[in-house]
Parts: sequence; structure tokens; C-alpha cells
Amino acid sequence: MKFSIIYEAQMVDTSRENERAVFLQIVEQAKHAEAHGFDCIWCVEHTALTQYAHMSAPETVLAFIAGATSRIHIGHGVVCLPPAMNHPVKVAERIATLDILSQGRLHFGVGKGGTQQEAGTFGYDLNELQPMIDESMYLIPKIMVQDEIEHDGQFIKIPKRPIHPKPYQDPHPPMYMACTRENTLLAAGARGIGALVLGFSGPDEIAKKNAVYREAFRTRKAEDQVGFRPTEHLAALCAATVLDDREKARKIGLRGQRFFAESIAYWYQGGPKPTVDENLDAADHAKVLEQGKQATIAYLSEEAIPVGDEHLSNYTVAQDAYGTPDDCIRYVQRLKDAGADEILFIFQMGGIPHDVIMETIRNIGEKVIPHFRAIEAAEAEEMEAAE
Repeated sequence: MKFSIIYEAQMVDTSRENERAVFLQIVEQAKHAEAHGFDCIWCVEHTALTQYAHMSAPETVLAFIAGATSRIHIGHGVVCLPPAMNHPVKVAERIATLDILSQGRLHFGVGKGGTQQEAGTFGYDLNELQPMIDESMYLIPKIMVQDEIEHDGQFIKIPKRPIHPKPYQDPHPPMYMACTRENTLLAAGARGIGALVLGFSGPDEIAKKNAVYREAFRTRKAEDQVGFRPTEHLAALCAATVLDDREKARKIGLRGQRFFAESIAYWYQGGPKPTVDENLDAADHAKVLEQGKQATIAYLSEEAIPVGDEHLSNYTVAQDAYGTPDDCIRYVQRLKDAGADEILFIFQMGGIPHDVIMETIRNIGEKVIPHFRAIEAAEAEEMEAAE
């Protein structure tokens, strides 16, 4: 199983000074993650979503991280494909160039973005984007492998041209889709590419999504394949704050999740602006979210981001990854059992300090990842002995 981090560049303070600090902290955290055994750094792409996500140029951030590291992989989670936002020729060129410079460490996800706020920035109606996204999705890997490309599509016209360079990975980096609805899981599986899914709804929901995705992948048709590298892979988001002090971890983590949920609700459903109250403890944050559930719980498409009674004080069965390394191990095990091939840890939610994220990375790198690596090594030895 892979252990990764995904970044939104989310922030409470949107001053230029703090914005600069957040991006520099992301690079420092990525280098720290590489030193502690993490597998990949993923970056989202959003435009014009103040506080929720200032990660509008992930290709630049990922290139900088690639240059500052030597082993850890980098991933677009995801490139938004409306042609006026990211023309498929430019996407293919950037992906190939970054794959070369990172020496084959790149992963490539695609999607359309989630709000009219973003779509409207580039002159689109969000509800009309999917056919454009599909056309680009099928076209980009062809650009990356063919000597010349010529395309006369419904939304994209490209006269016959040679496009350079070609990727380091042959035929191209592995491809993924952002999946928040069942129909996108079905599409990812049917098209033979990886699925990047949220995990706030818990392991049981991940297990349901995993079943949908695996069946669609198993029964896919060759003519529906996107690209030339079938990739069966389900990555699940896991919000986490992992400290030796459980109560501190839960207070900070749930405060961050509350901000995450409220900021999504603001941009996706027109809810109130997000708030941060550092005086509330973990139970208080959970109660606020539970009491105002309809107003504050966010939805990304059909994906809920809930915080309910189970988050208050139940440590017998892991309900989230806010707590000690042992709490995190129990929760990650449940995600693994649900079918996740990769854990997409999200640490950098609004109001969570840099030093807490650095300590979380260290705790996961020193205690959580080695726990699962040891199990995998033992299982591999057992299989080898059985053969």
C-alpha cells in the first residue's frame, strides 16, 4: 500500500505574507515526507476559491518539489481539462516535461473542477463541461505517444502537428480520475484508469466505492480504455493529525476538518463563510458540526464530509485518524481492508499549524508506515515460502 499526501494550499489567513508562507511550508513538508518514507505528493487544481484552495498552478508546485527531492513521486490530483483552462496540447507538453525532469516520478489525474465559480472564470457552464473533459481525456495520451497528432473533434481542433517532448515513462505516466459520484467511479473503472476518492464518509463507504470501481474495471471493454497503460488503483483520502497527545490532535484535527467542510460548503453550496474558533475543544467542534449539520456539512458532488457523534470520544473502534499513531494505524487498517491501494493523507487544512503537520509526518513516517511495511514484508515471505 502507498502512503501519500495531498495538498489544497488551504488557508485561513489569505494575506500575501501567509500565502507565501503556506507554499514554502508545503515544499518543506514534502521534503520531510520523502525523508520519512512517504510515496507521493499530490496537488489539486482549483481557481478562484479563496481560503478553500489556493493551489491554482499545481504543475509549478510539483516541478519545484520534484527538483527539491530525489525519490518521492509527484501527482496531479487532478488537472482540470476545460480547453480554455488547460488545452490538451499544453497539458501533454507539461506532463511529458515534468515526467522527464522527475525521471518518471509523475502521476497524472484528470477532472473538470467542481464549481461554477471556477468554470465561469474561463467562460463555461459547469453543467456543460463533461463532454469536453471526455474529449481531452482520450486525446492527451494520444498526443504523448504519437509522432504527430491531428484532431477534428466537437470541442477541440488540432491541425496535424508534432508535439514535443514525449514522457519519460513509456508509454506515458499512469492516469487517474477524481471520483466523487458513483458514475465517475464507473467511468474510471470502465476506462481502465485509477480512482482518486474522498474518504471523509469512512471505511464502509470506501468499501462500497471500491466494489463499484473494481467491477467496472474487471468488465471494461478495450475500446473504452483511456490511454495506453491500464491502471487498477484506488486511492482514498484520509484527513489526519497524528500526535503523541491524543486530545490535542483531535482538537486541532477536527477544527481543521470543520474549516475544510465549511469552506467547501461556502463555495459549493453557497453556505456561510468558514470560521475558526481556537477556544473550542474536539467535542465542541464535533457538536457544532452535528447541530448545524445541514448548514455546515459539505458535499463534493454526492460525497458528504460528515462529523457526527462517533467523533466525540469513541476510541474503541477507529473512526478517524485524529489521535495517536496507534489510532492512525487502526483507521488506516480499516481503509486498507476496505480496498484502498493508497492513502491520500490530507494534513494541511485551514488552521492546522506547520509544526503540527511536520510532527504528524514524522509520527506517520516513524510509526505508521513501518507498521504496514513490516506486515507486507511478512506476507511476502509467507507467499514465497508457500511457492
